Amino acid sequence: MTTTDQPAPEARKGELSSPGKATVRCITRLQHRYRNDNPAAVAVLARLRREAGRAVHDSPDSWGIDGLEDLVTVRAEESGRGRDEDRDLREEEAVHLAVTLWALHQQSVYDDNMHRPGWGLGRAVRHLAVTKANPNGAGDDEKPARQGRANDELNESLRKRFVRIGTSTSYDVLAVRLREMVLLLRGARVSLDYGLLADQLFRWQDEEERSEVRRSWGRDFHVVPARRDGDTGTSGEKEGDLPGDDHDSGE
Repeated sequence: MTTTDQPAPEARKGELSSPGKATVRCITRLQHRYRNDNPAAVAVLARLRREAGRAVHDSPDSWGIDGLEDLVTVRAEESGRGRDEDRDLREEEAVHLAVTLWALHQQSVYDDNMHRPGWGLGRAVRHLAVTKANPNGAGDDEKPARQGRANDELNESLRKRFVRIGTSTSYDVLAVRLREMVLLLRGARVSLDYGLLADQLFRWQDEEERSEVRRSWGRDFHVVPARRDGDTGTSGEKEGDLPGDDHDSGE
């Protein structure tokens, strides 16, 4: 087997794949600048928001700003990486969707990071569902690890929306349903781990891995994590924290 025929190296357990790393690099760079009201970053996010839900490469307006340059860099750093057009396209679709959804999520939020490592899709939606069902009570992150709440304490509309994400039968449908959920998360100022989401979007496109991605979303929704100081998923991030610190960004 020649070097160019070798498959891409698999990510180590707990490490993001190429799309996840590229997404974290792109968002880390833009998020810091956007929160400092950098005019160029504000303009880039406005362009990215218009691309949320569209297929990668479809709109020239997003070329060069949607994280694909970071993906090229990550690929170049992976020793033994060969070309695989199908895999490459799935990676590009995942990065593009994750970055554009984050741009939508971060819109008009200058005092907090809407990309936050550790806040997987299931965890973020559960936090929102419990908060909506118990507007005057504590969120589920104040419960001990693995102590779930009864279904009747979850907002049923949000639970059904989450189920619809899990039952999506095409990538286009998944993108639309994720976009709808991101708008709800933005309204409640609940963060999401976009590096992890990009990794899951990449694997979701492989029919052999789709079931595992769905299971991971379900586990994330049902297992309530122990609360850590400063880890609420909403505003209140400790000064000096950088998005992506909990993941290997590859830099």
